[in-house]
Formats: sequence, structure tokens, C-alpha cells
Amino acid sequence: MAIRDVVLYPNAVLREKCADVVTFDADLEALVADMYETMDSYNGIGLAATQIGLSMRLLVVGYQKVRFPLINPEIISKAGASRMDEGCLSLPDILVDVERAETVTVKAQNLKGETVEQTYSGLIATIVQHEMDHLDGKLIIDYGTPKPIPSEEE
Repeated sequence: MAIRDVVLYPNAVLREKCADVVTFDADLEALVADMYETMDSYNGIGLAATQIGLSMRLLVVGYQKVRFPLINPEIISKAGASRMDEGCLSLPDILVDVERAETVTVKAQNLKGETVEQTYSGLIATIVQHEMDHLDGKLIIDYGTPKPIPSEEE
């Protein structure tokens, strides 16, 4: 496993529409392990492959005890709405108020290439949608005006 560098905006890879993953092998498993290690080292709760410079439809989520990869994900249904200030490892030091679905059902592939379908709600749904935006070249700054992250003294 290895910690990768996180790509920062305005790097062009962050605006690319990613290609589907077609090979499910040990290299993909190693990449996912690297993504978890990278996400954890940057204190993130999600990471898309574009954020480490790879234009491929792959993301990982890691929040509290919930950890999973999504490969070639596609949202097949949405319900409800929620708003929150979101941050991004590729856009450090800012927050953007973003409205997203409260619940999403996602069809994706697992590390074996098998199709899986799962429904996510609350913060996990927000993380999934945020990371899926990265796979289509969309960033939180596309949703509104960035504001600085408050310092701990405030």
C-alpha cells in the first residue's frame, strides 16, 4: 500500500469525465487499498480516483465504520433533499453550501466486477454523491460561492 498525492484544483484531471473500469484484478485491489490509505492520511471521508490523478470511475467511502468502494457507479434513484457545507481534499481550506438528495440508490460494481445495488442515506449519501460528482468532472465550487473554513479560534 502507498499514500498517493492528492491532486489540487485547478488540475485539469479534476474536470475530466472518467472512463469506466474494465479490468478487475489484483492491481485494482491494490489501487483501492492505496486510495483508502491516502484518504485516511488526509483525514478524508471519501476519495475519487481523479483526486489521485486517475481518470477512472472509481471511488472509496470511509466514514466511521462504513468503508466501501464503488466502481462504475450510477445513481438509479434519489429521494428527499438536504443541505450542508461540504469540503474537498482537492479544494482545501474552503466550504461550499451544497444541496443533495437525502437518499440515493446506486448501482455499481464491486472489486470482483459483480453488479451490486445499495441505498444510502444521510451523510453517507452525501459522500457518495460528492465523490460521484468527481467522476463527472464536477466540483463543489460548481454549486455555489466558496467560503473559508472557520479557524479553530472563531
